[in-house]
Amino acid sequence: MDVMLINPYDENAVKNGLGFITPPLNLMYLASSLENASFSVKIVDDDLLQMGYEKISQLAAKLNPQIIAITATTSTIKTALKYVKLIKKLLPNSLYVIGGPHPTFMPREVLNESVLDVVVLGEGEETLVDLTRKYIDKNSRDFGDIRGIAYQDLYQRNIKFTQPRPLIEDLDSLPLPARHLIPFESYGISKDQSGGMITSRGCVFACGYCSSSLIMGKKFRSRSPENVVDEIEELLNKYKIRDIAFMDDTFMLNKRRANDIAQEIEDRNLDVSFVASSRVDMVDYNLLKKLKRSGMSTLYYGVESGSQRILNLMKKGITLKQAEDAVCSAKDAGLNVLTSFILGYPGETADDINKTINFSIKLNPDYSQFSILTPFPGTPIYHELNKNGLISTSNWEEYTVLEPILEYEKMGLTKGMVKRKLIEAYLKFYARPSYLLKHRHMIKTIFEIIMRSFLLPKVHGSTAKGWYHDLNESK
Repeated sequence: MDVMLINPYDENAVKNGLGFITPPLNLMYLASSLENASFSVKIVDDDLLQMGYEKISQLAAKLNPQIIAITATTSTIKTALKYVKLIKKLLPNSLYVIGGPHPTFMPREVLNESVLDVVVLGEGEETLVDLTRKYIDKNSRDFGDIRGIAYQDLYQRNIKFTQPRPLIEDLDSLPLPARHLIPFESYGISKDQSGGMITSRGCVFACGYCSSSLIMGKKFRSRSPENVVDEIEELLNKYKIRDIAFMDDTFMLNKRRANDIAQEIEDRNLDVSFVASSRVDMVDYNLLKKLKRSGMSTLYYGVESGSQRILNLMKKGITLKQAEDAVCSAKDAGLNVLTSFILGYPGETADDINKTINFSIKLNPDYSQFSILTPFPGTPIYHELNKNGLISTSNWEEYTVLEPILEYEKMGLTKGMVKRKLIEAYLKFYARPSYLLKHRHMIKTIFEIIMRSFLLPKVHGSTAKGWYHDLNESK
């Protein structure tokens, strides 16, 4: 075995309560690139298997890979390091690599743990292939010429950063994700949860709470409609997956491309159902009708606040009127609508939070998600708050989007009040008699979400993308 890719266990009450576990798309992209370069790869998804540190380390010892690579978000970084520490005791001569959002923004902190050799910064496909060629084919640990990494220099005993790696311009050049390396039948109560896709990378916007443009670049890069629908066709014909979620940050940024994807689906006569996202200021009714005819079922909008003042603080670049018009356009096109909102943004008052809750009800989408502002490393708001001493913890396991981790008492609020407002938002939105009459199928799901997310002693959060599947599964 050349490379073992590990997806760490991610405790998440919403996900674990409702059976929402999806395959690690990032690792499947890495695996396909490695296989394309003639390396043998094994994906171990412990988020699915839940074997635990000891059994995963024993499996690693049995496979004896030359490279062990693990991915990590902020909430899973401590877990990821535990896997590495145990495996390294059994395989001290392997190369240990980590990637993902958290290591990309905190590489020095991660490498200072001393159990890792290399951090892959940002996009990983080309970087990991180059690293694997150097380490396996050339039997060398001199990584200074590999762009886009930070690494432990064993000779000088310090941490070095190489030159940044240019973004991958031609996304069509990447092989399709190595879905053959994961067990689709094991993911949740329905393998339809496995139908995640990414059709574009990069974001041209600069919302204060988001790090997407810093990971994948501020330039919008997209796959061709033909390449996108090739993957849809593979999901449908090879893996028998009909329900698909486009995980792009801004799927509808290029309206012509979105239209061409819809047309390509129609031309190939593919019977699929898909979910996509859009900013509220990018909505075109005729395009939505076209997407609906080709199979779009649900549109996700990141509205984020019902206060124009807070939207401006977020640097969201939208208006409340645009949000109202966008939801109406999607409904008129026959689409389900999912909106998301952030509570507890710095500068927000209790009145602003109430405006957000009331605005979510006024929009009357089919589903709505609420979360507490969580300043993830790398985001502009993290740097601002950290500089001013307004983040109360660096225990990354608490960065779940459902727990208040700011010094709200210094900002005119309290942690308890923000948490109560989160519960209030869910109850007011979903417990409306008019809503329950229209969405009777949602009653059990709503109850489980509220109970498991807010009333249990240990709370962990969900993400907007996760809700795509939670809600689709409840139908």
